[in-house]
Amino acid sequence: MDGKKLEYKGEEALKELERLTNNPDEVQENILKQIITVNGNTEYLNKYLKGSNDVFTFKNRVPVIGYTGIQPYIQRIANGEDSSLISGHTIVEMLCSSGTSNGEPKLMPSIAEDLDRRTFVYNLIMPIVNQYIPGLDQGKAMYLYFVKAEMSTPCGLPARAVLTSYYKSKHFKGRDRNVPFFDFTSPDQAILCDDSQQSMYCQLLAGLILRHQVLRLGAVFASAFLRSITFLEKNWVRLCNDIRKGKLDASITNPECQLAMLSLLASPNPSLANEIEEICSDLSWKGILCRLWPKAKYIEAVVTGSMAQYIPSLEYYSDKKLPLFCPMYAATESFFGVNLKPLSDPSEVSFTLLPNMCYFEFIPLGENSWSLDEDTEIPLNKLVVLSQVKIGCFYEIVVTTFAGLNRYRIGDVLQVTGFYNKTPQFKFICRRNVALSLDNDKTSEEDLHKSITIAKKLLEPHNAMLLEYTSFADASSAPGHYVLYWEIGYINPKLAQPPLNEVLKECCITVENELDYTYRRCRSHDKAIGQLEIRIVKPGTFEALMDLYINQGGSINQYKTPRCIKSKAALKLLEANVQDCVFSPRDPIWNP
Repeated sequence: MDGKKLEYKGEEALKELERLTNNPDEVQENILKQIITVNGNTEYLNKYLKGSNDVFTFKNRVPVIGYTGIQPYIQRIANGEDSSLISGHTIVEMLCSSGTSNGEPKLMPSIAEDLDRRTFVYNLIMPIVNQYIPGLDQGKAMYLYFVKAEMSTPCGLPARAVLTSYYKSKHFKGRDRNVPFFDFTSPDQAILCDDSQQSMYCQLLAGLILRHQVLRLGAVFASAFLRSITFLEKNWVRLCNDIRKGKLDASITNPECQLAMLSLLASPNPSLANEIEEICSDLSWKGILCRLWPKAKYIEAVVTGSMAQYIPSLEYYSDKKLPLFCPMYAATESFFGVNLKPLSDPSEVSFTLLPNMCYFEFIPLGENSWSLDEDTEIPLNKLVVLSQVKIGCFYEIVVTTFAGLNRYRIGDVLQVTGFYNKTPQFKFICRRNVALSLDNDKTSEEDLHKSITIAKKLLEPHNAMLLEYTSFADASSAPGHYVLYWEIGYINPKLAQPPLNEVLKECCITVENELDYTYRRCRSHDKAIGQLEIRIVKPGTFEALMDLYINQGGSINQYKTPRCIKSKAALKLLEANVQDCVFSPRDPIWNP
């Protein structure tokens, strides 16, 4: 950890930020030396280092890998073998990635010191924001945080999401609540309730009771924040009744939640209930956030990458009066960097990588190499280090961590936008090979194609066939849902053409059942994604789509139907040709 415990706060945190970003090469070299010293004799690294512990040997012998390269070692540890397979530190838990491998979440090793690094990043956020938005120490934050139920590996190691790990840690539970950044409206008991419906109800109730003290709104992801607004639309009458009577709704059965809400509902407050009722009963919810929480100064949530599609909805509910602040860049494998300009437009957000988080390397990408397969061999002489990246260029990020990931490809495509002191700043561009995403789901073109290939066979007994398809992640309502545009033809046009609605519904559920574990969990358990929809378009629609792209400068020789629509013009064309639509009739199969 660069020789220091990462416990900096306030001005100390900003001073440490300056030190780190002015000396990135030195900090990075020290980080790599420490990792090699601690992990060099592990089974994984030793087969490449052969007893050496110098940086030169590491850089010239250790390969760049994807998850398949480290998964067997992680599984062995999960089954009970010693942490020394990959790390000199004790692995205390496995973190469940939102990515998938063979239909299951990836497990990432984590050591105790990883929580120190995450806390360091959290401690930086408020000092950064304070430089731009004053007075945040005069009120509370209504941040809607949620945990997911834990699992265990075969040997008993906790297996949980990275945020669940943090919220259940002493770093979160033992935080100084006198520090403005950690003064939340939500009781810890409500945050730590793994029943998402009860948790959301209690957190929103607390936020409404303390509405005149709220200065900041947010959630980790924009999708979660919008889901909370939808929940509020459905439940505000019950919430108002609780406030009016001073009694918690009978649907809240979690004992910890009940106890936590007692002090907030100590006595009836009919005047507050009437205020909220008047606001929520308005036919239009445009600007509802500013009316319910009139002192709020911004919304904090991840609004980059796939979350950018939620920006119009956030702007609608805030009437564009609240800035959208995307605070940090992080992943299950490691936390990476912070946004030093909180008031930046979401489309312009860049993150300054923190050199003390892990050891960073980068794969230079050309315009046409973003879809490099995870298992593609990367020549070691192609990698560049943190200080060697160039403004305007695209890279895939590679990390080496104390927990045992060595030259591991995260799968994120980044673009260098500038430098802060001597440390580069990056804009998140996309996930490698991800076509559709609404929440934690990340569906690749390949996964989508495989699912549709199976589903379309259901059409054949009905004299029908799928001619072409594309897709779109529709976030116009919460929860968002996947939309498939299908153009259907007939095997024998002379035969009668029976109605296909029931068959198409079965196609919907077949596609969903074939998609990965994370999508099915988000659909069936978390209710973070709505029913998949198939929209049938008129014959000739995909020819018109091809013409559109060619007229915009595409080549007829190289044209390929886009499997995920990004163009507004293309989406408008498809929508103008929709003839019918069907939704998935039930939740996909999901086994926790």
